[in-house]
Amino acid sequence: MTPPRRKRRRQHLPPPPPPPAKRAEGEETPRNPERLYTIAGGADGGRAELDLVTLIVARCAPPPSATPEEAAVLRLCTAPLSVAELSAYLRLPFSAMTVLITELITNELVQARAPIARQALPDRSLLEAVMHGLQRL
Repeated sequence: MTPPRRKRRRQHLPPPPPPPAKRAEGEETPRNPERLYTIAGGADGGRAELDLVTLIVARCAPPPSATPEEAAVLRLCTAPLSVAELSAYLRLPFSAMTVLITELITNELVQARAPIARQALPDRSLLEAVMHGLQRL
């Protein structure tokens, strides 16, 4: 008589994860959230009063000790740029951008300017001149 053969039990393994979805040509890879913390550095929480339309102007060229993001801000700000434009160019969220610009302001590398305010109402004499010019036509 032959001994019975034992059947091995197969372990039920979970199915393998699906392959990553292919991205469209213009689509970006997701960013690492640790990068934003690295850019912000050890900020103590104090931030300058910046708005989306606050203009930033560089006072000097980037020093050798500047981080890549700080150097990029200083190179871009040779002409006044708003915080929103800088945020878009560097692909950083507004919160990280304010921390970065605050650090640059405290180091006196950039200057923050209020946006150019337009008058709420046009000058009355200008409106009268336009009206008289239109009446002559």
